[in-house]
Amino acid sequence: MQALRLYAGPVARRHIQQQGLRPQDVGIVPAAAGGPKGLILGPLDRFIFGHWLPQSDQAVDLVGASIGAWRMATACLNQSEAAFERLERDYIAQHYELPPGQKRPSATQVSEQFGQNLQRFYGGRIGEVLHHPRYRLHIVTSHGRHILGREGAVRTPLGYAGAFAANALHRKALGAWLDRVVFSSPGAADLPFATSDFRTRRVALSDANFMDALQASCSIPFVLRPVHGIAGAPPGVYWDGGITDYHMHLRYQPAAASPVVLYPHFQKAVVPGWLDKVWKHRHRATPALDSMLVLAPDPDWVRTLPNAKLPDRNDFTHYGPNLAARMQAWNAAVGASRQLADEFAQWLERPDPGRIEAL
Repeated sequence: MQALRLYAGPVARRHIQQQGLRPQDVGIVPAAAGGPKGLILGPLDRFIFGHWLPQSDQAVDLVGASIGAWRMATACLNQSEAAFERLERDYIAQHYELPPGQKRPSATQVSEQFGQNLQRFYGGRIGEVLHHPRYRLHIVTSHGRHILGREGAVRTPLGYAGAFAANALHRKALGAWLDRVVFSSPGAADLPFATSDFRTRRVALSDANFMDALQASCSIPFVLRPVHGIAGAPPGVYWDGGITDYHMHLRYQPAAASPVVLYPHFQKAVVPGWLDKVWKHRHRATPALDSMLVLAPDPDWVRTLPNAKLPDRNDFTHYGPNLAARMQAWNAAVGASRQLADEFAQWLERPDPGRIEAL
């Protein structure tokens, strides 16, 4: 394998050593926040959900925030392979016209346009997501508390400054500013992870709140506006789920019959929250990830992509109004990432535990 690297916790690695990896072994699939970085996982998503997992029939919990939530909701659509291709096209082609005299679009403009995009994508198809016969979707959002309980030109920056300072002291201290609200498919009996790490509330997904929950999970502070008053959920405002759970570093509880947490990711590190990006000591694996198998691109392979990196949100600024150039770079990266799916498919034919590194 030249593009793909495999990293596993001790429980997952022991299982693969003894039994290999079969589609029926997978009980949970997490999906990280990270904006355009998630594009690199499109071919893996198409292979896993379009070809490999359909060879089994167990229930699978899909847990995502931000673009990860969008990806996992797409996995629940009929003909998911075609749906993933559309997600890829739509995401790459998104463009926000700049009003005269502005260097970037306003949060209101981005929110309105993003909401319209979600309506076009999922309109008339919410039932497919909510009632998938096998997949139980869990959309993670960040719910504001106290000063962050309402949006405001002054209170929002002050609130996030306080949240950053609190999180710097201890991750649990972030809970004074934000808590985790998870919107789950109506058929999900419970969350597939423990919640002792952070105050967590669970809300049933429905036709009335699906669009708002998904938009909230993607609402990056200061880039989009938060979503207010989601039906069936606690009152207040909701932001990007990546604030509390950037890379889904959760204490997973897979079923004994399907013990593997399969995680297509864009890097090895599973960072707990978005505010933890600067705290490198929090990027290490913990026992929470013992059952996880991470599929991630090799850093040397990443350096062969356009601009020697994964697509990211900085590209919107780098390319500015030159939509064609950004689309060309992102399409080239996504095209190259088919190698990730090809190499995973080849490895599955004869799963070699020797290719698995410690997470």
